[in-house]
Amino acid sequence: MTERLDGTVALVTGASSGIGEASARELARRGAAVAIAARRKDRLDALAQEIERDGGSALAIEADVTDQDQVRRLVGETVNRLGRLDTVVNNAGVMLLGPIEGAPTEEWDRMIDLNLKGLLYVADAVLPHLLQAAEEGPRRVADLVNISSVAGRLARRNSGVYNLTKHGVGAFSESLRQEVTGRHVRVSIVEPGAVETELPSHIREEIRDQMMSRLSDIERLEAVDIADAIAYIVTRPRRVAINELLIRPTEQEG
Repeated sequence: MTERLDGTVALVTGASSGIGEASARELARRGAAVAIAARRKDRLDALAQEIERDGGSALAIEADVTDQDQVRRLVGETVNRLGRLDTVVNNAGVMLLGPIEGAPTEEWDRMIDLNLKGLLYVADAVLPHLLQAAEEGPRRVADLVNISSVAGRLARRNSGVYNLTKHGVGAFSESLRQEVTGRHVRVSIVEPGAVETELPSHIREEIRDQMMSRLSDIERLEAVDIADAIAYIVTRPRRVAINELLIRPTEQEG
């Protein structure tokens, strides 16, 4: 029997599109009050209105997770307005592919700032609240779901720094898991393969064309597929921890 999330609060970063947006909808559908965070406030407001029209509860908070002060404000406002924090989907990220040789290194900085430092800032800010929720909450368990990628398992050419960041997500998550699992905070990573989102639109055109050509014969995943997997993770009974979930399109080989 699938557990619901009634009486709990979830925070989703990168919620203005793609996996974050779909995850916010799904967690709200299962009964959680959802705080949604991203830089594009207009999209957050539209999503919050949609969730509330469907009978859910949503709080839209504009925040850039690469700024630690903004992350602390985001988490503080979530707890102050919604009362607690039980579930966090650490989703904000960017994929900027291309050869290492001759790369515009500002792209490296952007990926490291968002995919790694932003994820770390969120984990640091939410952890005390998750530990408290696991002690006192209605479900007596809390969840931190860090979104990685198949690139966190498999290194490919023209993906070096993106691979670096996603391998880092996996290493950090496993270390943190060992620290807090005995106190019923579950730390999970989700590793999607090719998903139909706006992530490729951030890649330089010539690199994007090469990638899309490689994936042209594959039916890619949709954001709702990953949201469904996240909901599965966070609705397991207290005794069950899904530590790692790799999800590829059926036709994707690598």
